Amino acid sequence: MRLLLDTHVVLWWLMDDDTLSTEIKETIDTEAEVLISTASVWEIAIKHALGKLTGPPDLLDIVVNCGLIELPIRSRHAIEAGRLPLLHRDPFDRMLVAQARCDGLTLVSRDPYVRRYDVPLRTV
Repeated sequence: MRLLLDTHVVLWWLMDDDTLSTEIKETIDTEAEVLISTASVWEIAIKHALGKLTGPPDLLDIVVNCGLIELPIRSRHAIEAGRLPLLHRDPFDRMLVAQARCDGLTLVSRDPYVRRYDVPLRTV
């Protein structure tokens, strides 16, 4: 299975947060293709700079070097995100939905708004 992690899932996994089940953590640790979107890195950078996200000063280095496969934002992703119905107003989450749909990925998320979209989803 090819997984795309929602931003909150990336952070919980990196911090070994008990919010994620042991099963999900093990899946992330052992699955061959686990991706992180450039959109998530961007979201973390913005929230960290604004002080809305606590973490070590080198949080972005940790995220970038955590071993997940980076999924860049491509034009097809932007077009798909723009065509999505406005069921969710968060542009980062809309991009993740678009990327998962375009690239045949299963999105791993807890976000209830993401569930409204026709996208393969693994809820945590």
